[in-house]
Amino acid sequence: MGRKWNNIKDKKASKDANTSRIYAKFGVEIYVAAKQGEPDPEANQALKFVLERAKTYNVPKHIIDRAIDKAKGGSDENYSELRYEGFGPNGSMVIVDALTNNVNRTASDVRAAFGKNGGNMGVSGSVAYMFDATAVIGLEGKSADEVLEILMEADVDARDILEEEESVIIYAEPDQFHSVQEALKTAGITEFTVAEITMLAQNEITLPDDGQEKFEKMIDALEDLDDVQQVYHNVDLGE
Repeated sequence: MGRKWNNIKDKKASKDANTSRIYAKFGVEIYVAAKQGEPDPEANQALKFVLERAKTYNVPKHIIDRAIDKAKGGSDENYSELRYEGFGPNGSMVIVDALTNNVNRTASDVRAAFGKNGGNMGVSGSVAYMFDATAVIGLEGKSADEVLEILMEADVDARDILEEEESVIIYAEPDQFHSVQEALKTAGITEFTVAEITMLAQNEITLPDDGQEKFEKMIDALEDLDDVQQVYHNVDLGE
C-alpha cells in the first residue's frame, strides 16, 4: 500500500502546532456530525465514526464534550463540506476535504496554497477517479493471521490485512468499517492505532528530491489551513 499509517499520524501530530490544531479541527468535525443527527454516538453513525477516529489521536474528553454540547445547545453556526482536487509538482495528485463556515475564504485559501507551492487546483472529478475510498483500521498485539481468523469467524470481509512494524493494518470497503471494528471488539480488541476512512491512491508515484521538497511544502500549507480536515495524495513520501 506504500503507507505507514502510524508514522503518518505521528508526523502530522508532532508538526501540527503541538496538536492543538488537530484538536480544533476535530472539535469542528464532531460538532458538525452531532448537529446533523442525534448527539448520541449510538444513534448517530457519523458521530460514532468521528469519535472513534478522535480516540486514535488522543483528543481530550473536554474538547469532545464541548463540541457535542454546542450541538445540543442549538448553535446556528453552519458548516459546508467541500472537496477540492488539484495537482502538485511532477504530476502529483491531491484531494482536499474541508469543513467551512465561509466557502469563499476556504476556496481562496486552498487555491493560494496550491498556487504558491507549484501546484494548481483542478475541476471536480479531475483527480478523485484515481483514488478509492477505503476503511483503514490498525491495532497492536495480534498477528495478521489472528486478525484474519477473527474477521472470518464474524463473516466480515477485508480487502487486505498487512503487518506494518508493530501493527496490523486492515484495509476494507468503507461500508465495512463498523463491522470490522465490532468484530474486533467482540474478540476483546478495544484500542486502535488507526480508525478512519481515507482516500487511497490507486497508484503511488515517487518524486525527485527537489520535487518532493516542494510537494511536502505544499501539503504542509494545505494541512495548516484551519478549514482543511484531510489531505490525500498519490505520492510515496517514504515514511
